Amino acid sequence: MGKINLVDKVLLVTGGGRGIGREIALFAAKEGARVVVNDLGSAPGGSGSDASVAEEVVAEIKQAGGTAVASTDSIASETSAKQIIAAALDNFGRIDAVINNAGILRDRMFYNMTEEEWTSVIQVHLFGYFYVSRAAAPYFKAQASGSYVHFTSPAGLIGAVGQANYAAAKMGVVGMSTGIAFDMAKYNVRSNCIAPSAWSRLLAGVPIRSKEEEERAAMFQRKMGPEKIAPLCAFLASDAAKSVSGQVFKVRGNEIFLMSQPRPIRSVHRDGGWGMQSLADIMLPALSPSFFPLTSHLDVFSWDPI
Repeated sequence: MGKINLVDKVLLVTGGGRGIGREIALFAAKEGARVVVNDLGSAPGGSGSDASVAEEVVAEIKQAGGTAVASTDSIASETSAKQIIAAALDNFGRIDAVINNAGILRDRMFYNMTEEEWTSVIQVHLFGYFYVSRAAAPYFKAQASGSYVHFTSPAGLIGAVGQANYAAAKMGVVGMSTGIAFDMAKYNVRSNCIAPSAWSRLLAGVPIRSKEEEERAAMFQRKMGPEKIAPLCAFLASDAAKSVSGQVFKVRGNEIFLMSQPRPIRSVHRDGGWGMQSLADIMLPALSPSFFPLTSHLDVFSWDPI
């Protein structure tokens, strides 16, 4: 295999102005991609806008000798998503990879969550990723190539407290990605997911209540920088990953995990069907040893990042 890079590729990064998205944009440009840095420049909760957020990353890429253009349209409507893809076509004549990274948080315990908090998170993560992906699809089909990388979350794949809206959206993203992988396979288009664990401005906003928490936060910041996510993302956008589709990866520091997907674990059957009593007497004791405990992603990944 020859040198692996993104030369001649046009790569779109949504949420490319800060954190993980910024690092992906910078890394992809360094690897030769022409990058569309899309960022509304909003607050973590989705309010406000600031065009300078995307423009500053573009300036940094250009200063380093790369090629990039800014896009400040929102992903959360079909019309503006089409404008984001148009920015790639108008400036570079094509689109080769869509990195769906943009997102917001509206955390609250499920029983206190408002309809607006539920709807706004679903709108950005699930509807937004669909809108951008759908807008790119005709061009991917026409050129018989392309790559989608969608960002999911350990909060959805495993679980977390106070994030029912975010978890639902991010699990929806996994289902959408699998559907895209099936529908676009005959056009040589791939679709994969990454669940990142990385220090970000969202994590930085979590209150620190003890010296131990302060030390752990410092360790996370040191070992789980957002730059750790960028190489896998760029690789999945490259021709070297042309055989990879329908997968879910997790990145944490220097660790890369291939995550499981729902498949049958254990089964029981009963001639004549089931009733309440037989379910209690037969099904429950047969299947319960394989039940998953209600543990969060912090419990599952309990060791310090490597």
